[in-house]
Amino acid sequence: MTAEDIIAANLAVVEAHFHSEAVNEVEAALDLYTDDVVWEAPARDLVFYGKGPVAENYRDIFAAMADVEFQNLDRYATTDRVTDDSIVTFTLVQDGLWPFPVGQKVEMRLVHIFEMRDGKISKEIAFEMPRAID
Repeated sequence: MTAEDIIAANLAVVEAHFHSEAVNEVEAALDLYTDDVVWEAPARDLVFYGKGPVAENYRDIFAAMADVEFQNLDRYATTDRVTDDSIVTFTLVQDGLWPFPVGQKVEMRLVHIFEMRDGKISKEIAFEMPRAID
């Protein structure tokens, strides 16, 4: 494969990952990870190792959110990395993940850095910047 082919494949994997998240298909998203994936959210001091803990984390996230909408601002890829800059809005329906009361509408700037290996996501770092909105 050429570098251009690898970059296109990396972009396609990340696009599929976000599609799976958007429709709450955790298992489909997990298929896009390496078995030894690392998932981090530095602002919440979270690190998960392996598909099982990552899956549990995603289930917790999706259980806490309703009326989720993503707006992609920018996505860029190289042969071993994809960065994604998005805004996600949602209504918080469970306590515990973010410092807002249940029922709060939230807008979150969400910047991801994905490390890629052999056509899969080997590391995902999610920089979350949430704020309450009306």
